[in-house]
Amino acid sequence: MEEQLARCKTNVMGIKDSMSILSGKWKLHIIGTLLLHDKLRFMELQRALGAISAKVLSKELKDLEFNQLIYRTEVDGAIVAVEYGISPFGKTLAPVIQALANWGNSYRGEIIQQMEKTKRLKTK
Repeated sequence: MEEQLARCKTNVMGIKDSMSILSGKWKLHIIGTLLLHDKLRFMELQRALGAISAKVLSKELKDLEFNQLIYRTEVDGAIVAVEYGISPFGKTLAPVIQALANWGNSYRGEIIQQMEKTKRLKTK
């Protein structure tokens, strides 16, 4: 019993740590987008994400960089540009992101089926 309790506490601590780093509306979206692309400039990333403000994106990117999940590179040129990419540590989240995507797609399918069933019952 004590062994199970200790394992439970360890798991809860791991979940708390993960959620602390990945919490927020956009962090998983940013990581998922960067996993699909080698590197993206700020504006490319903002366009890919859709309805995120520059201020929020900037904050989320700083948090992710601080936690070593992404990296930031300044690109030399006539105009200084910044590119963001997924770090090797960030790449370890790929199976987690894919599992979440799979679960979300499955859940969406279930909900659609339930809605169609309900609709059919109401029209009878």
